[in-house]
Order: sequence, then C-alpha cells, then structure tokens
Amino acid sequence: MKKYLNHYLFMLFSLAVAFITSCKRDDGDRMPISKDGTKPGVITNVKIDNYNGGAHITYTLPKSDNLLYVLAKYQIRNGVSRETKASYYTDTVNVEGFAKEADYEVTLYAVSRSNVMSDAVKVTVHPKTPPYLLIRDQLNLQADFGGVNIQSLNPLKAEVGVILTGLDQTTKAMEVQDQHYTKLDTVDYSVRGYKSEPQNFGVYVTDRFGNISDTLSKTLTPLPEELLDKSKFSTYQLASDSKIGFGWILSNIWDNNINPSSSGWSTEPGAAPAPYVGSWDVGRSYKMSRFILYEKSDSDLKFSFGHGNPKLFTIWGSNVDRPKDVQLPLASPVGTVVGDWVNMGNFKFPDPPSGLPPLAHNSADNAFVAAGVNFNFPLSAPPARYLRFAARETWSGGNFALFLEISLYGQPQ
Repeated sequence: MKKYLNHYLFMLFSLAVAFITSCKRDDGDRMPISKDGTKPGVITNVKIDNYNGGAHITYTLPKSDNLLYVLAKYQIRNGVSRETKASYYTDTVNVEGFAKEADYEVTLYAVSRSNVMSDAVKVTVHPKTPPYLLIRDQLNLQADFGGVNIQSLNPLKAEVGVILTGLDQTTKAMEVQDQHYTKLDTVDYSVRGYKSEPQNFGVYVTDRFGNISDTLSKTLTPLPEELLDKSKFSTYQLASDSKIGFGWILSNIWDNNINPSSSGWSTEPGAAPAPYVGSWDVGRSYKMSRFILYEKSDSDLKFSFGHGNPKLFTIWGSNVDRPKDVQLPLASPVGTVVGDWVNMGNFKFPDPPSGLPPLAHNSADNAFVAAGVNFNFPLSAPPARYLRFAARETWSGGNFALFLEISLYGQPQ
C-alpha cells in the first residue's frame, strides 16, 4: 500500500508543479480591476523554437495599454490539457510536457486586465523526443547480487521517475516494487532483497507531467550473495600502509561493534600524506557485490560528516596469493592495475540527506550515518581475497582517516 501511496503522492506533486508552472507571473491579483472592456489585439510575428518535450514560442505583443498576459492552451496527450501564461513583460511563452515527438496545436490569446481575451491565434509546435522517452530508449535491466540493476542515461538531467515492477506473490500481478526519482545525468542503481531464482521484472519511466513510457520486461535470476564471514578476516600489513593512530587497530573494523563510542580504525595524524591505507585478508576469494560502511557518528562530540571520516575513498583488491606491497595512487580510474592490486571502485560518502551543511547536520542525518551506508561494487569488479581501503579525502580535510566498521557481501569463488 505504501508503494501505491508514494506513487500517487508523486503524481500529485507532478500536478502541483504543473499547476504552479502554468500560473507563473500572473500579476492579476495585484492589479486594480479595469473597467476597460476593449478586446486586445492578437499577437503577431510568431516564431517557434522546439526542444525536447516542449517549445518556446516568441511573438510581438499587440499595442494595447490594457494588456496583462499571453495565454497558451494546448494538449500534451489525449485528454490532458495544459495552460501556460506569460506576462506582458516578456515576449515568450513556454509550452512543455508533450508526450511524444509530434505536431501539437497551441492556441494563443492576448488577455487584458479586464480578463478580456483577444481572438485566437493557432500555431503548431513539433517538440523533439521528450526526455523520459530518451531515457527509456537506453534503459538496461540486468541481474545483480540479490536483485536487479537498472541503468540508463539522462543527459538533459530531466526530473523523472524510474519505476521497477515485479510479480507480487499475493496478487499474482505485476506490482510496483521500487520508485527511483532523479535528475542526475546517469541512472545506475540496484534493488535488492530477491531470491536467486528466475523472476519477472519490468521497468518504465515517468515524468512530472504524468507521461509514462512503455515497460521494459525481462525474466532475470538475481545473483546469490552472502555476508562475508568476519571471523575469517585478518590484517595483511604492508609497508606502505598508514601507521595506526590512537591505538585504533585495523581489526576493529570487523569486530561487529558499531557503537559510536567504540573504537574503529584510525591512521596516525600527519604521519604520511593521503591516501590513508589499511589492508586485510578476507580469508578466501569472493566476487564482491557491495559493502556497508559505518563511519563514526555523533556521540559526546559531533563526528558525522566531519572529523577523519572518509569522504572520498577507493577499495583496491587482489586475488594474487600473498600480493606484494605497492604505493597506491591518490586517485585513479576504476579498473586501474597497480602491481598486484586492482582499483575495484571509487566511492563518495553521501552528503547529509537533509541538505544541511555537513557540520550543521541534524539528528536524522546522524541516524543515517549510524545505520551504515551501502555502496555497490561495479559488476565488472574482479574477484578478490585481499582488500585495501584507501581514503583520499576526509570530511574535515585533515591529515588522517578513521571509521568504525565495514560489512562486505559477495559470492564465494
């Protein structure tokens, strides 16, 4: 039920945004009521600039002292009408939200302060393919560890929703399983919690105008994953690893203690420049799927999004028997090989979900840190037995790094 409620809330939000957009710069409430019932002249010299999902319409305003705004009326798809107003301060009205690349008729009126409309001027716009369909064209749905991975591109950074559906065992129908809203240029996320057995999945794209793409459907088998057994972990000390600070030895990151007052791993302040590195053996080779990182949250002092908690970091891996030491670079692309080690992923710890500045975070932001944050390894990451955590930058920008705990998931090899 919550899934449906969220979906409808998004649709209501979309309608609210559309309504607000349609009412922009309506100065009528602040204007005196005019008794001038003269019909304004029509707009002339109309020009159209089509873009993805919409069009800018420019024109010459009529010479009328009583003119207030220009009104555009149009349909974005069958049965769905929109209105857009543009005040007399501008010569352009924006029409948007069209469902596909096609011809659409737009009716334009000049409107006086007495709310008297001019004769209609009809024009035809031909918007380019709307962003939600561009995203749909590049959608990829593939099996991931414990679920499915969804990828696409959103080069126009449009506000869209990517909706995952799956077979509901109760209703025996395809139901919404997850809703992902974004305006980033890349869509790449995973939905987990599924058994490793063949299942039907679907994914489609929506936008803030209520347009909905067709559904990409696939039968996929989520890859099995398991929580790595921390009792098999051991420190794999290398010469280039960072010196330990405050007695916070590396093995603390697999002691299952995430109490913010407990000890984790810390490097010695100022002992060496970044990256701040710790290495360990997980006991056997795994195809790593993801990990949960527990940074130090607030206790008697503020630690979340501050102090030596890592902000930018890399996980390096090796499947070589007793891999040799090598000085890791501060930054490198994923897949970079340095000696026996492979860059298995570059990661950025998220900003406070509230949007507040890091050190002004609230209790909910702190709870977010305390609960641990999930990070996915790229599906292309190779199997590894030995890992190196390399912090490139911390939240404080200081000269050491620390965190409390890490839990790793993967598939034994």
